[in-house]
Amino acid sequence: MDGGGGSCGGGGGQMGSSAAAAMPAVQGRGGEAAGRVGATNIGRLRCARQQGKGAGRGVVTSWHLRVFAAVVGVMGCLLLAASLAMSALHQLQFRNAAISRNFRGLQELKQNIVRKEQTEQIMHGRLLHMATSAVTKVQNESENEDFSLWEEPYKQAQKWKPCAAKHSLADEEPDENNNGYILISANGGLNQQRVAVCNAVVVAALLNATLVLPRFLYSSVWKDTSQFGDIYQEDYFINYMKSDVRIVKDLPPHLQSLDLEEIGSQITDTDISKEAEPSEFIKSVLPILQQNGVVHFLGFGNRLGFDSVPIHLQRLRCRCNFHALKFVPELQRVGSLLVQRLRKVGAMQTEMDKQLFGSNMADAAIAESQTAGAPNRYLALHMRFEEDMVAYSLCDFGGGEEERRELQAYRETHFPALATRLRNTSVSPEEQRSLGRCPLTPEEAGLVLSALGYDRRTFIYVAGSGIYGGAPRLRPLTRLYPNLVTKEDILTAGELAPFKNFSSRLAALDFIACASADVFALTDSGSQLSSLVSGYRIYHGRGRAPTLHPNRKRYAQILSEEGGIEWGVFRRRVRQMVEAYKRVSPRPRGRSVYRQPRTPGCMCRAAGDGSVDF
Repeated sequence: MDGGGGSCGGGGGQMGSSAAAAMPAVQGRGGEAAGRVGATNIGRLRCARQQGKGAGRGVVTSWHLRVFAAVVGVMGCLLLAASLAMSALHQLQFRNAAISRNFRGLQELKQNIVRKEQTEQIMHGRLLHMATSAVTKVQNESENEDFSLWEEPYKQAQKWKPCAAKHSLADEEPDENNNGYILISANGGLNQQRVAVCNAVVVAALLNATLVLPRFLYSSVWKDTSQFGDIYQEDYFINYMKSDVRIVKDLPPHLQSLDLEEIGSQITDTDISKEAEPSEFIKSVLPILQQNGVVHFLGFGNRLGFDSVPIHLQRLRCRCNFHALKFVPELQRVGSLLVQRLRKVGAMQTEMDKQLFGSNMADAAIAESQTAGAPNRYLALHMRFEEDMVAYSLCDFGGGEEERRELQAYRETHFPALATRLRNTSVSPEEQRSLGRCPLTPEEAGLVLSALGYDRRTFIYVAGSGIYGGAPRLRPLTRLYPNLVTKEDILTAGELAPFKNFSSRLAALDFIACASADVFALTDSGSQLSSLVSGYRIYHGRGRAPTLHPNRKRYAQILSEEGGIEWGVFRRRVRQMVEAYKRVSPRPRGRSVYRQPRTPGCMCRAAGDGSVDF
């Protein structure tokens, strides 16, 4: 085996050398050489097989292992690379899917926001379309203003003169030795509290008592901690009324420590009838006052009537409301700034200005610095469409199921008694509207103004806090009248800063702007601000302060015929409705003295011969 192997191996070596030597011979001898080469190759292959079998397994096995290892390594690398690639692809697909979902969500959110911002809350589309054409047509056809839109019946109105400035009693001040002290904690917002203050003045005079400077209760609706001295001038109020009622800032020390509820001196609104007659106070309150020396009225909302109050006490109401209650200087200055910019004038000298601002007028230069482009006339619109008013009305305003759920949730929080009643009683929104119990929407207010003939150029100051429904609810009005502004548009953030988060002080600025307006338009007859502003304009307006007052019941009837009514008919009926309120007449029985002061004790009517009645 070994010899054969060596011979094969030697032959192989010789073959290698002889082949090298014989290459020229191969080229020279042609086919013979080729045959020998072929035989030699066959022999070499046979020798190689024998050598492979006999040379041992080491060489062949190592080569195969190397090849196998290489192949396995390559395959492993390929599998690893493929695995990594698949993993990366999977992650990329997952990420893209997530991004796609997120992007789609953002797009849907954005589209929802845009959709909400662009959607108008429209209830009377047909009338709104006709009104839009009407206000544009009026503007294009006439460059001269119809001044009847800015006036009230002057000849009749000027005959009524303010006459509550004269105090009711003798010149000497009331005696300190009286029946005791009356303390009130008034609820509600600025205007409800104002009414409570003046009613308290009358009750104090009626019961021969000293009035402690009124306190204001904190309201979960208004969220305002302001007290009397933050809004009104305390000393001016005390001094102005001193000939009629003794007023002090605090209870005497010996009464401050008493638990008034425990001793039976606390009287709530449930203890006194709404709009009670004076005799009820004498019968039920006076004995407690005489026994304990102090009575605390908690709430005191609308507890004193009107018709049964004697003239000398009615005059006290008007002295308090129209003369004694002056806003603090800070409110007067900023309020005058607001009105000056609205009117585009740097100085004002009307009777209304004197009553509202006294000597605390803003610097004319400051006011004039921001009056460029403002109109000389403006209409103030009290848009009483805040969420509390809307929720309390129990009316439907076209917002569907979402609106109903939202308003019911508000009632549960702020008007729990009303919410409980609703669970046990069915209330028809349609019936509420037909009875005139629904506040006007901004759209409905705009329809009234357009029917009266105010064109698109009319400059409108909108009073009130946030409109329920926001911009979409307000947009039908701004479509008709683009020149709408609020106090936030006219005053700078710095000028408003002292009143921020104090709703009563902000409401005082609205009161000032509305009282000073060339025309005041209200949308809710039940609003205290509308009531007080209307009365203030009658009392101090000298016959030149018109107020537009839609009759909601009549207006609801007109709107119910929207489907077939033409614009000319709608306009005529609305004008008749508003003109009916503008007629000058004495206060009807049962109506508020604060809204309609043309009544004995408040205003006097001059006869043709110069004499004065009332």
